[in-house]
Amino acid sequence: MRRNGARNKAAPFPSRNPQLPIPMKSAYELAMERLEKNAPSQKLTDAQKAEIAEIESLCRSKIAERELFLRGEIEKNQATGQLDEVAKIEEQLARDVRRLTGEADEKKERARSDAR
Repeated sequence: MRRNGARNKAAPFPSRNPQLPIPMKSAYELAMERLEKNAPSQKLTDAQKAEIAEIESLCRSKIAERELFLRGEIEKNQATGQLDEVAKIEEQLARDVRRLTGEADEKKERARSDAR
């Protein structure tokens, strides 16, 4: 119960020692601080950000193109009952997606390391 309009000024993270003005940090905050000390985050320029966005967009479009083409092939083979061919095409699609994603990751890493 409050008297004379006094407000409760409790800290957001109450501690056992009221002498401590700094609230305790979470495990996540402590881990992020350690990570920042060991491997400081890299600041990207606007040009690098734009280049990385372009690489990601191009990768997504190439993957969509391959999926569209190979899904059509899968449907044709399913209609004719060639299930062994369907499995081969699905494996090819998975390989193509991994390859395109890997190439994009390499290009993005080069874009990050340029102009440093």
